[in-house]
Amino acid sequence: MTYGVKLDPRPITGDLSVRDLVDNHLYAYNAARLREACQLFARRIAQPGVTVGLALSGALTPTGLGTAALVPLIRAGMLDWIISTGANLYHDMHRSLGFELFGSTPFTNDVELRENKIIRIYDILFHQDVLLESDAFVRACLRGEEFQATMGTAELHYKLGKYTKAREAALGSGYVSILTAAHEAGVPIYTSSPGDSTLGMNVAALSLEGNRCRFDVELDVNETTAIVYDAKRSGGQSAVVIAGGGSPKNFILQTEPQIQEVLGLDEKGHDYFIQFTDARPDTGGLSGATPSEAMTWGKVDPEQLPDTVVCYLDSTVALPILTAYTLASAAARPLKRLYDRRAALLARLTADYLARSAEG
Repeated sequence: MTYGVKLDPRPITGDLSVRDLVDNHLYAYNAARLREACQLFARRIAQPGVTVGLALSGALTPTGLGTAALVPLIRAGMLDWIISTGANLYHDMHRSLGFELFGSTPFTNDVELRENKIIRIYDILFHQDVLLESDAFVRACLRGEEFQATMGTAELHYKLGKYTKAREAALGSGYVSILTAAHEAGVPIYTSSPGDSTLGMNVAALSLEGNRCRFDVELDVNETTAIVYDAKRSGGQSAVVIAGGGSPKNFILQTEPQIQEVLGLDEKGHDYFIQFTDARPDTGGLSGATPSEAMTWGKVDPEQLPDTVVCYLDSTVALPILTAYTLASAAARPLKRLYDRRAALLARLTADYLARSAEG
């Protein structure tokens, strides 16, 4: 009788590669789930014909994981579209503008930090001026003529990426932000709650002085739905990789109920699901909801449940390992440049929805 894969532990050596570590030394429990996630991503997801969406929550970019782990995946064509909190995009700008963030300790005197105008994100410290100067940069961009319209968050982020790219090039530090990489690769980045970040706060502040930049949240819902719909209708597959949970997780998964339940178009759900989370499922929260539960909502194809992995592990541990493993194991893919195709994808979804509606 076969019980599973034989555990065959061997001594770890100093020259061990990340790929060998994952394949041969992550034996059980959440280490095994990390192994399964890495192997699923590299062997099944990061392949031609799969459209890959990333949901990004938490304060991940202040750690440096944007440029270190996500930008290489974007440039390798392994991330096709992104749902991110605005905070991750905003804090990723700081280094683009030449500002410094410092690793410290969470066991600090926060009253003293406040008196010295030092901001703390757990064990990351930076001066308050970093925020003020970043705000000034954002507002200078948003006052430009190209921003004087109502637009989806993908368009706003794409246009901001042009300016972060220019500033990074001028500084010559070698730092590349997610906004810059996505702008270059045509990867649309959406924010599920655009008012819930400093980027949204600056848009709101400028509206008080007559600035015409506005968010079109309905367009975001329709564009993200159109991306998934086209991926499946074109004979391909759809994959979601979720770092954390929260609103970005729901926004990336709701594309399937939007297709099936609201628009009334025939679909089954996402084909691949990977999540890194510390949230428990028994509290009933969305962040901890399992792929099986998501399947009952139509978010995950029930036939593809074996191709789902939940790893109860901090994303700051999982993402660097996932990136290193994938880049060592899978070939780069041609860029899908979904940002450039948004209008065509939306037109296809609209036509099919109107045709279905006409049928009654």
